[in-house]
Amino acid sequence: MGKISKGILGGFSGKVGTVIGFIVKGVSYMRSIAGSYSQPNTPAQLEQRAKFGLAISFVRPLTELLKIGFRNYTDKMSASNYAMSYTLKNAIRGAYPDFSIDFANVLLSKGTLAGALNPNALSIAAGQVTFSWDDNSDEINAAPTDGALLVAYNPTRNEAVFTNGESTRVDGTQVLNVPTSYTGDSLECYMAFVDAKGNVADSKYIGPVVMA
Repeated sequence: MGKISKGILGGFSGKVGTVIGFIVKGVSYMRSIAGSYSQPNTPAQLEQRAKFGLAISFVRPLTELLKIGFRNYTDKMSASNYAMSYTLKNAIRGAYPDFSIDFANVLLSKGTLAGALNPNALSIAAGQVTFSWDDNSDEINAAPTDGALLVAYNPTRNEAVFTNGESTRVDGTQVLNVPTSYTGDSLECYMAFVDAKGNVADSKYIGPVVMA
């Protein structure tokens, strides 16, 4: 209970309703009590939080790659936030609480360059993923010198390996080195192209590859 020391207009000490009064060196002070309430999470809130957590977990190991893939879409948000938004809207499947990433609908890069033609990937040796694609450098918005952007994501370990520009559109093939500890793991593979000016192609999903 609060105590008024000098009449109704004077200072007081203690608690009165939602206000606490106290006196320091003869000066009276008052502050409000922070409100507290308990509101159970609604089903919609629980569902959204689960999706958000899944998307964050997926995007985190891809951060450096996304800076390349979404470099032309970072005027209003970061590349990771752009990827988060896209993943939440297009690449989460299932029902609460059993959500999972729909890898076929994931986008890791976006732009106007011509995409990869007939991309493929396989593993015939430990620690290696061999990517291949057809030369389509004669297409509009394509050039022989466009660099290949190759990605292997390991959902079991939530890790990603990528390389950018070590081969070109006309090369048609490249080996991506990954940890030999990935043997037996299934990697989700993607590829795109990046030109010398930083223009990017939409990434294409190649599919899962079981590591030798």
